[in-house]
Amino acid sequence: MAARTLSRLTRLALAPALAIGATVGLASAPASAAVWNSCDQWGNTSLNGYTLYNNIWGSGAGSQCIWANSGTNWGVWADHPNTGGIKSYPDAKKVINKSITSLSSLTSSYNVTVPSSGAYNTSYDIWDTDYDYEIMLWVNKTGAVGPLGTSQGTVTLGGHTWTVYKGSNGANEVFSFIRTSNSTSGTVNILPILKWIKDTKGWFGNETIGDVQFGYEITSSSGGLNFQTNNLTVSSS
Repeated sequence: MAARTLSRLTRLALAPALAIGATVGLASAPASAAVWNSCDQWGNTSLNGYTLYNNIWGSGAGSQCIWANSGTNWGVWADHPNTGGIKSYPDAKKVINKSITSLSSLTSSYNVTVPSSGAYNTSYDIWDTDYDYEIMLWVNKTGAVGPLGTSQGTVTLGGHTWTVYKGSNGANEVFSFIRTSNSTSGTVNILPILKWIKDTKGWFGNETIGDVQFGYEITSSSGGLNFQTNNLTVSSS
């Protein structure tokens, strides 16, 4: 898992140049996806202020296709083998570019439909502009998946109760908040989580938050599974 972040960062940075890469699957997008779909490994597009990425970055990956009706309504069909290691993180990204102290609010609402089998987590991935720190918020998980680092205990923040993990992958610090029970819809008040890391724990200073990503970190989905984001909104002020 330690290699996941560095690999994803490197490949997301290259995604615009690599968007014409080889198709990795032939599965068709749902009929409702009238706006955009892609089976390209690095397929990406921008819709309604969000950037969507197919983002198949892990070794041993199978086929995966992403579709979108809008930046806030999209989904993925993935058929990754039942082996260890993260294969992909299809996601939608909203750029923030504000320091923690200059934010008066940062919230997100999500509503997803996810499979009962496979191995994956549904998560926010929040980065500072220098990519020194990664804050992950897992709202649900299934199968043999787990966060990087060691447990720091349980805390209730942003409208949810989380078990917190702190670690490093060698390139950046990683703070993972794992919801203590699975959820497929809700609202997360992200700013208090960032302030808790900054002010209560002192794990970083007044970082500038670069972007908020939301997607599915998929380890296995053998036989083909559907992950659907029925609605996602990220708002800041």
